[in-house]
Amino acid sequence: MLFQPDPVRNRPKILIVLHQEHSSPGRVGQELVKRGFALDIRKPRFGDSLPETMDHHAGAVIFGGPMSANDPDAFLHKEIDWISVPLNERKPFLGICLGAQMMVKNLGGAVSGHHDSLVEIGYYPLNPTEAGKSLMSWPQKVYQWHREGFDLPSGAELLATSPTYLNQAIRVGPAAYGIQFHPELTHQMMVRWTTKGAPRMVLPGAQKRRDHFAGRFVYDPAVKRWLDRFLDLWIGTAAQPVRHDVLRAAE
Repeated sequence: MLFQPDPVRNRPKILIVLHQEHSSPGRVGQELVKRGFALDIRKPRFGDSLPETMDHHAGAVIFGGPMSANDPDAFLHKEIDWISVPLNERKPFLGICLGAQMMVKNLGGAVSGHHDSLVEIGYYPLNPTEAGKSLMSWPQKVYQWHREGFDLPSGAELLATSPTYLNQAIRVGPAAYGIQFHPELTHQMMVRWTTKGAPRMVLPGAQKRRDHFAGRFVYDPAVKRWLDRFLDLWIGTAAQPVRHDVLRAAE
């Protein structure tokens, strides 16, 4: 009997870090799989380890969660410290919401709430900086679910802003990005978040549940296009991965 290689096992892996028992990488995970990558899902909150090197992973994504990057939990400190691995190895890293805040903490920046206790829960404007515009086109509004934001740490480049929480997207080095918004959101995830998180939709600045779904109908196509273009720049495909060392040397 001839040996048949396992095509999934041989795919380049993306490390996926999630924070709740039933969390999903959503559309980001779906799009990475379409690009030929395998997902290595880990949940340090429930005892999973993180790799000591990125040698066996093409990139890493740390997603959001209901906790704060300022909480004292050991798994949060473990993840914050671990982000030094992809940063030092200059491997593709993406932090989404809590994941972005963790990266900022790793870099010595601060994570805090709005001075008027405002939250962003729903669709809110996104304004790219000149640096952001030079990379890609950005959606007019994006989906948010947070009550803390991050400052701009030393060495980070600001790519997009918003009126309530100024820093919305940053780049660190050639391949590390942090975004405050949620391009991974699927319709099913919106149903779940707005059901289980209904009490948060009465916080100052939050939008009503019906406005979340109305906003998705209007704004999500542009968010999906943005995600596709972002993944082109950030990771490429398994067959043709982005070589950030080559791109940086050519600048």
